[in-house]
Amino acid sequence: MKKPFNENSTLPEFPRDEVRAAITNGIKQAEEQTNMSQTPVQIKRKSKRKPLLYVASTAAAFSIMVGSAAYVSPTFASTLSQLPIVGSVFSNSGLPGLKQASEQGLTSTIGEKHTINGISVTLDEILYDESNITVGFTIDSEKELSNEYFGAGLDFTINGKYPEASSGSYGEKVLSPTVRTGIATFDVKDNMPDSFEMGLVLEGKGGEKWEFEAPVKKITDIVYVPVNHQQQAEGIQLDVSKISLSPSGIALDYTATEKGTIDNSQIGASFIEFRITDQNGKEITSHSGGGEGHFDNGVWNFSSTKSFDPISVDVQKLTITPYLMLPSGGGGVQIDKDGAETKIPFNKSSQKEVKFQPFTVEVPKQNK
Repeated sequence: MKKPFNENSTLPEFPRDEVRAAITNGIKQAEEQTNMSQTPVQIKRKSKRKPLLYVASTAAAFSIMVGSAAYVSPTFASTLSQLPIVGSVFSNSGLPGLKQASEQGLTSTIGEKHTINGISVTLDEILYDESNITVGFTIDSEKELSNEYFGAGLDFTINGKYPEASSGSYGEKVLSPTVRTGIATFDVKDNMPDSFEMGLVLEGKGGEKWEFEAPVKKITDIVYVPVNHQQQAEGIQLDVSKISLSPSGIALDYTATEKGTIDNSQIGASFIEFRITDQNGKEITSHSGGGEGHFDNGVWNFSSTKSFDPISVDVQKLTITPYLMLPSGGGGVQIDKDGAETKIPFNKSSQKEVKFQPFTVEVPKQNK
């Protein structure tokens, strides 16, 4: 994975200038009083700056901040203490898989920043594993932002093209009225390349558009465990092909089919989830995962990869229990070949419980 700094450098580590837009604002008064001036580093898209120049710029910012310490207000100091260091969004996410992957050096640390209308967005790090591409970033604004300023979060491209279909999730963690971190997760599809140039676009309510590009590569520390489990229950054919184990977590691949009609995609097979416990009965936390479905010759076909926390090296066996997570409300949208949309109302009466049988999977011995 790319390393933003020379690992053999003896320069002291310090939070990088990319995520420290608040430094410029906080010490502005001090610079005016001491007649100091500094030309801000302009970061261009696809910038290929050398690491030593990068470090030197950070060191300059450090010197100014120390020299101006007497002028920094307590409010600014509090805000500064909450600004994450580049490469720390995953570590501080509270998600064991992201934390472990980051600490083991499996993520790509980026540190690229763009500022528009006083809002700085820093692309922090990226993890590409068997089930997801996860992106962490930092937002630092001169003014307080509304809770949903960035809408549904990031969109992404693969080698300059939008994927035909994608699903995922997005969430933010507010550190202060002007500082927050965000994590976007994109579900991996079967036809995804192992490495590619990833484009990322984040749009704000003010019409801003932050754009980034970064190379990503799937991690190699993955153990594939064939499962090939099949069962039928209440007209649902379930096939769990494999699970994958890595420092970032468990990925479970499955397909499910069920007869139905084209105007009813809310059938049982579309709501399948899994519960996983180890040999001691300890449940492995699930993070669900998006999926896709299509209708063909009277049959709905669904497929997905579900994500779970990583397991410890002493886990020897996993018990996997499929079940339906039936919704209490909602609906859907059907899109025909011409792009016309038809709303599908939610029909609770069509939902019914289905009893699946649990099954076990032996875990290969892992290196401690």
